[in-house]
Amino acid sequence: MSTFGQIFRVTTFGESHCKAVGCIVDGCPPGLELSESDIQPQLDRRRPGQSALTTPRSETDTVTIQSGTEFGYTLGTPISMMVPNKDHKPHDYTETDFYPRPSHADYTYLKKYGVKASSGGGRASARETIGRVAAGSIAEKYLRQVHNVEIVSFVSSVGKAKLECLGSITDDTKSKEFFDLIQKVTRQDVDVTPTRCPDEKTAELITQEIMKRKEENNSIGGTITCVIRNCPIGLGEPCFDKLEAKLAHAMLSIPATKGFEIGSGFLGTQLSGREHNDAFVSDGKGGLKTVKNHSGGIQGGISNGENIYFTVAFKPAATISCIQETATYDGRAGTLETRGRHDPCVASRAVPIVESMAALVIMDSLLIQNARESTYSRLPPIPSHLKGIKPL
Repeated sequence: MSTFGQIFRVTTFGESHCKAVGCIVDGCPPGLELSESDIQPQLDRRRPGQSALTTPRSETDTVTIQSGTEFGYTLGTPISMMVPNKDHKPHDYTETDFYPRPSHADYTYLKKYGVKASSGGGRASARETIGRVAAGSIAEKYLRQVHNVEIVSFVSSVGKAKLECLGSITDDTKSKEFFDLIQKVTRQDVDVTPTRCPDEKTAELITQEIMKRKEENNSIGGTITCVIRNCPIGLGEPCFDKLEAKLAHAMLSIPATKGFEIGSGFLGTQLSGREHNDAFVSDGKGGLKTVKNHSGGIQGGISNGENIYFTVAFKPAATISCIQETATYDGRAGTLETRGRHDPCVASRAVPIVESMAALVIMDSLLIQNARESTYSRLPPIPSHLKGIKPL
């Protein structure tokens, strides 16, 4: 499906080489001040041609709001946004009429629909994510304005080059470095280098890794770590729409993703229950907080007020320009040498996509919880002795 969300619903449209791509956002609250200037910054961070580390396809990705606003404010009606495709070159893809690109979606789309886009990746192209980023910018503005929610993503590894503090749950010193990083890192820190890695030493290693693959007409994968700060408590819907499940759904719907872990992730399996369990302490404001946040800000599928943090794995870009042994659609062995302009590593451009999908999940979950709270606030208060808690 091309629609994401239950109350804050986003439908994206367009293929990589059609006239335009974009989205329709339904369920946005009325009265939010909104213009193209709120949306364009994230699209600029996502667009191609930013540096030598990305595809040279030249697109400004200039967005136009076509409906849903008047005098600079949202009306509560569907918001339509469109970005034209200008620098597409369909003649670069004539070989895909005969050969499905290895690890790409050419073959599966053909088998599913009986037809496929004749150039580019069609709906499997990263061009589709323009609509996600545009919609996510709206969600993010509301979350920031109403709840001071901050969402920051950064490249944490490319190939074998990675942040030393990444995945450091069993090392107290590195663990502190990691939690300090996700507490303080800003988008300004992330955007200092084209790699979008906030650590200077690691960023240089990542640059070397990407440039090596680019010179080989090859590609390399990487990971992106994301933190959501100031998320309201109580978001997430047991049992099947747990907040981490919705985040995983959102992240694994992004092109080229192959893995997702939240909180302690796979390294948490190396700890005992006593080591992994997270004691509660007073937050000094009448509530509770956890000591270690191994849960990644979510317990029982519901946000607990701590920083939500997770990491997403991106595979090497499937479209590469070196000669590959493969087969034609009818099964005859042959070689394919793809032309066109492609990212040697998708990670740096995927940073705003991860942020945008995170914003869509939190926004939709917030509106669902707001509806619940509004409904039960109209009922008589639940007697304290029935709430399941007792004073000591």
